[in-house]
Formats: sequence, structure tokens, C-alpha cells
Amino acid sequence: MKPRALSFLVVLLGATTVHAATATTSDRNFVAKVSQGGMFEVAAGKLAETKGSTQDVRDFATAEVHDHMLVGNKLKAISTSEGVAISDRPNAGFSGKLSHLSGLSGTAFDAAYLTEMAALHDADGAAFAKEATDGGSSAYRAFGAETHRIVQRHIGAIHGAPLPR
Repeated sequence: MKPRALSFLVVLLGATTVHAATATTSDRNFVAKVSQGGMFEVAAGKLAETKGSTQDVRDFATAEVHDHMLVGNKLKAISTSEGVAISDRPNAGFSGKLSHLSGLSGTAFDAAYLTEMAALHDADGAAFAKEATDGGSSAYRAFGAETHRIVQRHIGAIHGAPLPR
């Protein structure tokens, strides 16, 4: 089929754009890493909403669940568009961390939860910042920049700054 005929067919069938996936191996690695961390943050946050011994921990957990569910949904939408598969199950490392948190209570739970969140946000913050500048796909670059700002707010909240609403 000639290019002109193909263009006519695309318009005739109602497609307004033809999108070729531009995700690189680096993008795929980024997605694998941050999607796992995001799933863990949602699951751990849901746990902390009920197990947190202080209102501050429970409030932070609620914000984590809310924000990371939105971020996860956006990542899934972009990844679908880019043809990048995302696992819907946490890996063994994050499953083990969640099991560990599940066995704790009181201030021991709070300390372990906040320690996990601090370490994960530090690592993810660096990953989002790198993707924002070095991502192969413009969609992932934009996602990295937007989400990096969210991660920075969470880091502030972990260290005692109020979480902006």
C-alpha cells in the first residue's frame, strides 16, 4: 500500500495520530523499578493507615496511598501507550518488606514504615529526576519530571514538613 493510501486509510478509520512506541531499554528499566516501588508504597500505606500509632503517620500514609495510586495509574496509561508491560504483583523483595511491616506494631511499626519510605523516596527521587532528563520517551520524561516533584513533597513530609494538599 502506498504511503498516501495508508494516510487516507488512517483518517478514514478515525485515527487522528499514529503513535510509534519510543520507550528505550532505560525507560523499561525505569518502569520496572518505580512500578514495584509504587505498588509497595500503596500497600504499605494502606497498612499504615490502620497500624500507624500516631495521627501523623496515618495521615502521611493516606497521602501516600492517594498520590501513589494516581501516579501508578498514570504510569500504567503511559506504559500501555508505549507498549511497556508492568507487573501487577510486587517482587519478592517488596513482598518481604511488606510481610516484615505486617508483623510490627506501635512505634516499632511507625519507625520501620518511615525508614522504608525515606529510603524508597530517596532512591525513587533520583530515578524520577534521571528519567526527566534522560528518558528516551517524551511521555516518560514528562512523567519523570512531574512525579519527581511529588516525591520531593513526600520526602519533606517524611522529615517533618507538612504535606501540601
